[in-house]
Amino acid sequence: MPIRPENRDRYPKDWPQISLNIRTARAAGRCECLGECGRGTHTGRCPNENGGTAYGTGSRVVLTVAHLDHTPENCDPTNLRAMCQGCHLHYDRDHHRQTAAATRRAAREAAGQLALDDQPSPAV
Repeated sequence: MPIRPENRDRYPKDWPQISLNIRTARAAGRCECLGECGRGTHTGRCPNENGGTAYGTGSRVVLTVAHLDHTPENCDPTNLRAMCQGCHLHYDRDHHRQTAAATRRAAREAAGQLALDDQPSPAV
């Protein structure tokens, strides 16, 4: 998955090599998800292989590397998992919702516009 420009400095300089090693040497080109993504499309290890056809959707598989704790600085191999794009996106869905909400909130605050639910309740 592409690294957002604002997060690029959070990854180590050798991230391309770390990612390649996880995807090729350790995972042998196959998704390592064991169901923790929560998609419910597979039991046991996901059958999707890089460059192949995705199980269930028929799309082309792109193997990515997920940070299980969502922290790009933590590149310990135990925190990294080769995942097909479907498993990775599904695994990160709650994290994406939280960061999107924080981004929207920051934009409203910068514009001086707080949502009604962000404003303090009037004193009774």
